[in-house]
Amino acid sequence: MKVHSGRFAPSPTGPLHFGSLVAAVASFVDARAHGGQWRVRIEDLDPPREQPGATDAILRALEVCALEWDGEVVFQSRRAGAYREALERLAAADRTYPCGCSRKEIADSAVAPGASGADGPIYPGTCREGLAAGRVPRSVRFRVAGPPVAFEDALQGRIEQDLEREVGDFVLVRADGWFAYQLAVVVDDAAHGVTSVVRGSDLLDSTPRQIALQRALGVATPAYLHVPVAVDAAGEKLSKQTRAAPLDPQHAAADLHAALAFLGQAPEIALRRATPRELLAWAIAHWRRAAIPRRRLLPLPAAVHDR
Repeated sequence: MKVHSGRFAPSPTGPLHFGSLVAAVASFVDARAHGGQWRVRIEDLDPPREQPGATDAILRALEVCALEWDGEVVFQSRRAGAYREALERLAAADRTYPCGCSRKEIADSAVAPGASGADGPIYPGTCREGLAAGRVPRSVRFRVAGPPVAFEDALQGRIEQDLEREVGDFVLVRADGWFAYQLAVVVDDAAHGVTSVVRGSDLLDSTPRQIALQRALGVATPAYLHVPVAVDAAGEKLSKQTRAAPLDPQHAAADLHAALAFLGQAPEIALRRATPRELLAWAIAHWRRAAIPRRRLLPLPAAVHDR
């Protein structure tokens, strides 16, 4: 029998904010409520966007909130060998090819804008049959093939995406030489036995690409549950770019209480005086997936917004 295994995988582009806390709490409580493990993975594959000290700040914030992980923290920047091996397997199956196109060239020749969550406009397949004379490879792409990818999200319901029509052949190795998120997340989830991915709905449209890669690599597909993403008064996702306030250690219990309420778990008002550990123990004992709002976006709670 498989052990239930979840994970939280932040990027070190800044400290945790309320939106990232929601994703961490949902994945942690869901894993523990199923008697499972919960791991932490730092997705540090985009050095230009990373903020010095962010990783330490993220881990300290999780500790203050009593979100205790199992095993060692995994760093994607140290796993190039595993990604390279997966890329070689895909190449041997003729599922990859080198691409010499720049972003501008793709934008100028794209057949249509990409689906929500896509990395850009739909790639027109310029290099699919080989590089033109005089061109040099800039990136490596995954050769999309087969029928639309469909899966059942535990909260959002049936999701179906025609990758060829809505996304196109997508990048596995970027022009800067770094492995792309889509490949890394699939390799890592498989390597660490992740059986359940609970994360924000901003990543929902990436899931069909990940399932396509899982099938091409012959690895298991986890169960998925995409929770609502917190948005500010302007309707924008909380992020460093939208100047989302970092979590304050002094408000750890209040923020946990607000995150559980945001997830529809209706913690009692008296629990506002509880410690983070007590709050999480209550949440694990009372966790109800069915109570989570079936929406992709939800406004930031007033109590957090006004702080």
